[in-house]
Amino acid sequence: VQLQASGGGLVQAGGSLRLSCAASGLTFSNYGMARFRQTPGKEREFVAAITWTGITLYADSVKGRFTISRDNVKKMVYLRMNSLKPEDTAVYFCAARSDYTSSAYAHDYGYWGQGTQVTVSS
Repeated sequence: VQLQASGGGLVQAGGSLRLSCAASGLTFSNYGMARFRQTPGKEREFVAAITWTGITLYADSVKGRFTISRDNVKKMVYLRMNSLKPEDTAVYFCAARSDYTSSAYAHDYGYWGQGTQVTVSS
């Protein structure tokens, strides 16, 4: 299983970014997908998750601003981030879970992509 993340970068507060994650080596429709983020010295933090049927789960800190979606044909997961705040600055990770349900816990995900940096300037 490989998860290839792309997107990210530097944006001003209030701006938007879209992160993408391309999955390969798995039966994509059997996997729950998620995004986590991490800042130096802190544990990995849940951001959003989506089941293969499109049921979503969000952290309270991003609810209403971020949208996670997936394309089961293209094996892609997207995270649209609007109204970005400096506190959203982090390395963002894509994760996959061999289960039909969602989880907000990092230990429930067995596959991880490389992180991509998102920096929001004030």
